[in-house]
Amino acid sequence: MSKKKNSKKLEPSLTETINQNQELLQILRDLLERENATELRTFLSNLHPSEIADLIESMPSAIRLEFWDGLDVSVRGEVIAQASPGVRRSLLKQIDAQRVVTETRNLDADELADIIQELPDEFADEVLLSMNKQNRQRVGTALTYPQDSAGGLMNVEVTTIRQDVDVDVVLRFLRRYGPLSKNLDQLFVVDRENHLLGAVALTSLVVADPGISISDLMYKVDRPILANLSATEVTLLFERFDLISAPVLDEEKKLIGSITIDDVVDVLREQSDKKIMSSAGIREDYDMFAPILVTSRQRSLWLAVNLGTALLAAGVIGLFEATIEKMVALAVLMPIVASMGGIAGTQTLTIVVRGLSLGQVGTANFWSVLSREIAVGLLNGCLWAGVVGFVAAIWFMDISLGVVIGLAMIVNLVTAGFSGAAIPLFLRRLKIDPALAGGVVLTTITDVVGFFAFLGLAARFLV
Repeated sequence: MSKKKNSKKLEPSLTETINQNQELLQILRDLLERENATELRTFLSNLHPSEIADLIESMPSAIRLEFWDGLDVSVRGEVIAQASPGVRRSLLKQIDAQRVVTETRNLDADELADIIQELPDEFADEVLLSMNKQNRQRVGTALTYPQDSAGGLMNVEVTTIRQDVDVDVVLRFLRRYGPLSKNLDQLFVVDRENHLLGAVALTSLVVADPGISISDLMYKVDRPILANLSATEVTLLFERFDLISAPVLDEEKKLIGSITIDDVVDVLREQSDKKIMSSAGIREDYDMFAPILVTSRQRSLWLAVNLGTALLAAGVIGLFEATIEKMVALAVLMPIVASMGGIAGTQTLTIVVRGLSLGQVGTANFWSVLSREIAVGLLNGCLWAGVVGFVAAIWFMDISLGVVIGLAMIVNLVTAGFSGAAIPLFLRRLKIDPALAGGVVLTTITDVVGFFAFLGLAARFLV
């Protein structure tokens, strides 16, 4: 799970949060340099686990384990649960299985499941076997489902009630044991086989007459979430219906867990990180302070892909080497055609990828989207073809050159509109993330088509 921020100020700005983290990091470095264990322990005791996790992510990997060993054992589990996947994986490689068991025993089952999935198989089995039967069953249920599904997000520790008891019975139970799940706004009502019957709002319980039966307060849950639903679809349901919590059901419609709004915020944060990082070809669990060799290896693959696409574009230019030698103006104007097509295509690609993620674009309306983006590309192509053609004609005192670059601009912007709309759906069918690979494929197409159209027309009509 990704981190949940908890600042000491109410509604801090982004700048304040960043500055606060840097101030805490500087204090921490000073304490480590002075090797004052007492002051360090006092300083860390005043921080939230998510703040400590931020500090770990902000320090070189070489000193993370040393710092980790200095943390109070009681907070280590929560800190490692709050850390980003990349940092958590790095730490778990250096911590033996028995320590993982000791330091994570108080975590929720869903958090434990995330950690266990980062461990080697033999260590994961050892951690599971060290748990009591109830916790092992809870974690096992969470591990049954992929991390990016509702089953992977849910908390399996859910407080359930029966419809044939009174409000007073439920309130006495809650006073004694408290709800198992955090951030719930409702309790779920089940039958003896754990089939979901409905829910009762906590606010209704508080104000209701103690003698009223739960069945009189119960309402039907219109949109329970199936465990195999994707995390993206879960976030859409929470957004569309303003949910705070929702029950999760298995294939037999039995209640197996719940998802709360804080889980959804985690997913949104992860999706945002993924989009930002994937635009540069970097994994979303990237560790900024990982060893240099590890970082170089992670970045090399995408550099190799980009080199291949660049060589392809260069090969197209090489086909018209003689044409360029005869008319140097072509070399000056080529980047304009390619960059305009790249920008136009990126605009379409971004809109369509977002539409796919929100369910607004799919096979039912794809042709409408495609024809619309082609029309937009044609309209913008005609507009900017006139502008660029006029500038080129005045600049090089050649009307024919202005016409050629204008025609090439129209061709490339129409291609950009078509490609920006078609590539995401094509990649989705191949089970490739369009947010990750779409930009590279699009840039290659617009570069190759732009260069070929411009230089081909120039070879035909100008030279």
